[in-house]
Amino acid sequence: MRLTLPQLRMLKSLLHLLALLPLIWLFYAVNHGQFSADPAKDIQQFTGRMALKLLLLTLAISPVARYLRQPVLIRMRRPAGLWCFAWATLHMTSYALLELGANNLNLLGRELVLRPWLTLGLLSWVILLALTFTSTQAAQRKLGRRWQQLHYAIYLVAILAPVHYIWSVKVLSPQPLIYACIAAIMLAFRYKTFRRWWRL
Repeated sequence: MRLTLPQLRMLKSLLHLLALLPLIWLFYAVNHGQFSADPAKDIQQFTGRMALKLLLLTLAISPVARYLRQPVLIRMRRPAGLWCFAWATLHMTSYALLELGANNLNLLGRELVLRPWLTLGLLSWVILLALTFTSTQAAQRKLGRRWQQLHYAIYLVAILAPVHYIWSVKVLSPQPLIYACIAAIMLAFRYKTFRRWWRL
């Protein structure tokens, strides 16, 4: 049985709710001292993990839609991708304002050189920014075939973001590796796409 449009709208509403509730919790946690002695680092890690979760969800939608034979589920990719970008932006902003400080943003260039994992994170964010601005139907019509080629860049983010996470933690823990393994599984579903690229 195919999903109906009202059911799809309900799923989108659920997605928006699940992506928004952690933000509400974040505001609560900040105002009620729920973080450790280094709240800036906790906020950065929380926002970064949320961005990664939504990235993995975005990547999972296509194979799930094919497996369940529910092509209408593809319409869930855009809202999931937009929320991924929103959380990635919060992650970048929390680093810039809480780690560097509003008065020291001029140090960002030096930090990118000294800490290469920041470069990977910034590159991932720039790609997500480009994908966000070209995610509309108008952009799809304007770009034509190039639109799909551009949006294949999400696979590059799926490689860079987990590496950024693993590289940025001071002590190697299982959590970044779990995200990296899930990302690798999501990328494995695209092996036919990668084979086509290899033949070009």
